[in-house]
Amino acid sequence: MKIVLQTVSRASVTVEGSVTGEISGPGLLALVGVTHHDTPGTAKKLAEKVAALRILPGEKSCVDLSAPVLAVSQFTLYADVRKGRRPSWSAAAPGDVSEPIFDQFVESLREAGVDVGTGVFGARMQVELINDGPVTIIVDSDDLDCPRSGTHGRQ
Repeated sequence: MKIVLQTVSRASVTVEGSVTGEISGPGLLALVGVTHHDTPGTAKKLAEKVAALRILPGEKSCVDLSAPVLAVSQFTLYADVRKGRRPSWSAAAPGDVSEPIFDQFVESLREAGVDVGTGVFGARMQVELINDGPVTIIVDSDDLDCPRSGTHGRQ
């Protein structure tokens, strides 16, 4: 999994003119990408990391401040732009694989005591945010000791 985290003072996601998730901060916007070898265990481990990262004001975490997270599925984090002018999406897991893993990430954040807003999986979304800091951090399961499936799926 890849997660782009941004500290925000507020963020919202709108689908077809309706707000489906919003938070006011301090909090985090989490853009979440899932690849082929990710598992529910990967999602749980990364959710625990996100909930405990001390990147909010005063070097506090979401758990410390009861700060919310707006989680948005983002398969484009696995774009491969090495060849040509059109990105390849082959490293991104298909929706039937990635949706339950994304859902596990959201549920694991909630189990950690974090209030979570979301977009709509697979929908075209408009995301608004006020980046506070600004702070933007990439959390990648490849950089952590995360559970994986037996197959890798990378090209």
